[in-house]
Amino acid sequence: MTDSLPYEVTRYQTLQNGIPHLTLSTAPLASPSPNEVLVKILSVSLNYRDTEVIHGLYNYYDAPGTEKNPLVPCSDACGVVVAVGPSSNNSKEEEERWQIGDRVLSTFLQDHVAGQVLPSHLATGLGKPLDGVLQTYRIFPNTGLVRCPDYLTDEEASCLPIAAVTAWMAINGMEKDGYVRGKGETIVCQGTGGVSVSGLQIAKSAGAKVIITSSSDEKLEKARKLGADYGINYKTNPDWEKEVMKITDGKGADVIIETGGAGTLYKSLDCIAFGGLISCIGYVAGREDKADEARPNLNLLALRRTVTLKGIINGPKDRFEEMCRFYEQHEIRPVVDRVFAFEDAKEAIEYVVSGSHFGEVVIKVN
Repeated sequence: MTDSLPYEVTRYQTLQNGIPHLTLSTAPLASPSPNEVLVKILSVSLNYRDTEVIHGLYNYYDAPGTEKNPLVPCSDACGVVVAVGPSSNNSKEEEERWQIGDRVLSTFLQDHVAGQVLPSHLATGLGKPLDGVLQTYRIFPNTGLVRCPDYLTDEEASCLPIAAVTAWMAINGMEKDGYVRGKGETIVCQGTGGVSVSGLQIAKSAGAKVIITSSSDEKLEKARKLGADYGINYKTNPDWEKEVMKITDGKGADVIIETGGAGTLYKSLDCIAFGGLISCIGYVAGREDKADEARPNLNLLALRRTVTLKGIINGPKDRFEEMCRFYEQHEIRPVVDRVFAFEDAKEAIEYVVSGSHFGEVVIKVN
């Protein structure tokens, strides 16, 4: 079943050639096949990953000799279903059919429905290796979408697929049976990007004490207005891990959302509680340790406080839906720093690279 369809899709593409390069083009628009829907993209939120893709730096999962082909970047979208593929005559698949007019959110790894992420799931990532959502329309499999919470604007909702889901998994990914941790615990959120601000909102809604770090007193003040209990400026207080220990009366943090990488991980290991969880999200402070720094072996540091060090690559569809229920229960609204027009996508990418944002940067598509 379809409404009258537009003839073309307008999209941005990058050649991933190591140079920031986005080209706007048009292409014929196909109709959805069985078990697929055509979605009109309304808003797209940007992630640090998107900037690496556009700069040709996101090659961690590429096989040697992978050909560099034009690619539509970005993974996080809010849209509306405008066409539904024909019936498949499969009762289970029919149960998952969407209706025209349904407002939906993209899932990052299109085939990751439940359980542990696997290499086969990584092959279905939006914005690399699959074409992403920085375009006016896109066809999705029925299973590659979740229902958008009604109370959120298009711009707010587009912030959920990577930033919020990653924060949710960083805090609750190892919990079972819908248990949400936070009450009576201390959670550290590094920085004030999308994942950390989402982590702050989730943790506070769950009853946790939240410590957030930033290089900007202005951003720390914004975080406090969102509910952060403590803010630490790591520029003026480079030994921020000692401050965390002081705030927690020597116990340390129960969960640390570790976004810095080489510049922060060892500090996190110095202020994590015994039995605590360090969720490794990113590496904005560095991808390689300094060769001239003598440090205790990571194995020793993990043993020292029986730490769990967990790498997080987003989360499956069922945990996304679980998170959406929590967001609806607490009416959490993602923080949108700035909204750019579709024709200003290049400027939006540059703004994310600058690190000036607090929360999420969004491109309004339609």
